[in-house]
Amino acid sequence: MLQITDLTYRIGGRVILDQVSMTIADGHKVGLIGRNGAGKSTLLKLISGELATDGGDVRLSKRARMGVVSQEAPAGSRSLLETVLAADTERASLLEEAETTTDPNRIAEVHTRLADIDAHTAEARAASILSGLGFDGDAQKRACDDFSGGWRMRVALAATLFLGPDLLLLDEPTNHLDLEATIWLENYLINYPGTIILISHDRDLLNRVVKTIAHLHDGTVTLYGGNYDKFAKTRREQLELASKHYDKQIAQQKHLQSFIDRFRAKASKAKQAQSRVKMLEKMGPAIPVVEDRGISFDFPSPKELPPPLINIHEGDVGYAEGKPVLRNISLRIDMDDRIALLGANGNGKSTLAKLLADRLELMSGEKASSNKLRIGYFAQHQTDELRGDETPYQHMASLMPDVIEHKVRAQLGRFAFEGQKGDTKVKDLSGGEKARLLFALMTLDAPHMLILDEPTNHLDIDSRDALNHALNAYEGAVIIISHDPYLIEACADRLVLVADGTVTSFDGDVAEYRQYLLDRARMERRANKNGGEDGNGNGNGGKDAKRDRKAERQKAAEKRKIAAPVKREVQKLESDMEKLTARKAKIELDMADQSLYEDANADKLAKVRQELAKLESDLAQIETKWMAKQEEYDAMVA
Repeated sequence: MLQITDLTYRIGGRVILDQVSMTIADGHKVGLIGRNGAGKSTLLKLISGELATDGGDVRLSKRARMGVVSQEAPAGSRSLLETVLAADTERASLLEEAETTTDPNRIAEVHTRLADIDAHTAEARAASILSGLGFDGDAQKRACDDFSGGWRMRVALAATLFLGPDLLLLDEPTNHLDLEATIWLENYLINYPGTIILISHDRDLLNRVVKTIAHLHDGTVTLYGGNYDKFAKTRREQLELASKHYDKQIAQQKHLQSFIDRFRAKASKAKQAQSRVKMLEKMGPAIPVVEDRGISFDFPSPKELPPPLINIHEGDVGYAEGKPVLRNISLRIDMDDRIALLGANGNGKSTLAKLLADRLELMSGEKASSNKLRIGYFAQHQTDELRGDETPYQHMASLMPDVIEHKVRAQLGRFAFEGQKGDTKVKDLSGGEKARLLFALMTLDAPHMLILDEPTNHLDIDSRDALNHALNAYEGAVIIISHDPYLIEACADRLVLVADGTVTSFDGDVAEYRQYLLDRARMERRANKNGGEDGNGNGNGGKDAKRDRKAERQKAAEKRKIAAPVKREVQKLESDMEKLTARKAKIELDMADQSLYEDANADKLAKVRQELAKLESDLAQIETKWMAKQEEYDAMVA
């Protein structure tokens, strides 16, 4: 399908890709990963022909069609459905020709070709893709200009998927999607018959869709069989082996050098010494294993406040008088809560987040909160509010007046803005770096609650992992809106569904929510297919199937409801283990400091060791409880 040979690309004399070679066979699904700035998007642009190479060759199989999502959002007065259908220029041309040609032979050729490309199912296929990406039937009839840029980028994605190219190139396709559309896209790509090269920082997407990982590092690409988790394990093992080899080589070189230094001057040992000099030269210098320095976040934990932090009773909220977006909200938030808000974009998740962050007032109902409550609020649009000509240091210093410079820089350092990076103008920072700066600014006063609206856009996998660890170590409440299932699964112990103008608890985990969405989509398709003459799923067979499925769902829901308290205990214990493990890792890191073992620090060392022993004991006890509760939960929902 695709053959890349010695591909080289430079920007301003700096080598971005250095003689990259790889072969991708028909039907393979490849995840292209690497740190932000490694050159992933550049490589995709070279494959598509958008950029010219400085050397090497890119070859695609003859007659193979390539699909790339447009970087520009579609616009105009055409409906969304018409926009997607228009992407297939061959079909549009053939349909026009079928209406105008009078040559009988050509008419036959045109209709044969239309049949070959399934032209008669085109509208249904386009509608299905748009539906999966969050556009209902009414929305599909509206003009592109009626939608925001993010929604129109979904249309651009839909147009590319509709074409069904032999080679599909996707660069962060979930950035403009909500969790519901992400789950749909994941399932669509799993069943996609063509070849895919996918750039993504979504660990779940990479684990479920791709079967090969292409790791871009230091200008070269290395292929690994398997999904992302298998790559991470293999990569870690390789680094460990390389590190052991380096240590062994250093020890060997020291031993040879010691012999040479000791016996070079002795005539009886001169030959042996000279032989070891040659051995040392052949070995060459030992090359140390240099791992990418990981990004880390450190959210300061607040002083505890009495519960609840926020309590809303029968509240309505919205933007226009008399037109609430959400009605009858009843929600309590305590300091140990980790809540993920679920629901399709446009259903009110961000509205609820703004209400919790005091950016919106209730139209009716009651809302009570502690007068000492501090809230850290993160939303992607806030990156536009950063001052482009100022540096991260200047942003932080403006919030820390009369504080000496090294303390300001220490706060920035907690979010990987060290040295020169703290003095780089904001307009020259990457999207991920701007997001990290927002994290640093919003947590300066140790808020009691973090509200994070799509915090992982522009963050690479390592940064997402760092965010996950920081949130689990943080001791306040967390409210997350995210399209990243891995982050939700790792950080949230309560799921709240925002849909149909209401806010309700979802009794289940992310896997169950994923299955709930897939089952709902499957039922809708079956209802439309088997629905009888009115097309609304009213045939007898459809009714019987619906009743059976409803009974199954009710039975499963009842089990989950009964088991929900145990599930919450399991998740609480998991959260406690995460916190203890993070604390234990920090203490072990502190104990690596040799100064701690000086006589002057004997008391401090004793306290550290005592705390470590207690942590290990507490962790063992909690793990035992967790295993018992997990077994109890598994038995209840089986």
